[in-house]
Amino acid sequence: MGIYNISQKAVTGLLRSVFRARITGIENFPMDGPVIVASNHLAFLDSIIISAMMPRRVSFLAKAEYVNTPGLRGKAMKAFFEAVDIIPVNRTDRSESFKALETALGKLEEGKVFGIYPEGTRSRDGHLYRGKIGVAWLAHMTGAPVVPIGLIGTDRLQKPGSNMVYPHRFTIRIGEPLYFEKTGEKMTGKQRRQTTDVIMDRIAELSGQARKHEYNVSPSAARDAG
Repeated sequence: MGIYNISQKAVTGLLRSVFRARITGIENFPMDGPVIVASNHLAFLDSIIISAMMPRRVSFLAKAEYVNTPGLRGKAMKAFFEAVDIIPVNRTDRSESFKALETALGKLEEGKVFGIYPEGTRSRDGHLYRGKIGVAWLAHMTGAPVVPIGLIGTDRLQKPGSNMVYPHRFTIRIGEPLYFEKTGEKMTGKQRRQTTDVIMDRIAELSGQARKHEYNVSPSAARDAG
């Protein structure tokens, strides 16, 4: 049994026993072929939770700063990310962000599962923000089904800026797969926008969140812009 499988079983057991995690719609998850998981984003732990609770291995992107931290913490985070297949990326660099999408494309072309947060960064106020079009680009490039996920209550597990984790119950709701035309590079900007909006509407139905029709901005990005 590999490191990923051991890590997944350990985390799944913890989430079910201590946090009393609830999951619905697991039967909607395709058991073979490429799959794009598109979820709302409330907490740092979301990627770990989804990776642990899904029936197939899910790759995610994460901010490179988590593994660039000096000392033992940075090394520990890098080892953990590698174990659970989370790929660090510098999201403030547009070229690096595009490389990240190419990495995701490679995973999907290999028939694997890739997870993405269309909002781009986690919501600090509980609202669901406007989705960015990277998820649609992946869907139209590959024809892979998009499985929408609504996370409810994961924001209560860990407060922003805190290393403490609190045992609150949370719910994962998995929706039916959404299918979009495989167009390759022929997709239009309007098509990407419409596809993204459809995906975000379904996520909103699953999560029950109030909507904000603007893009979310992380505190670090806001500081840099200021």
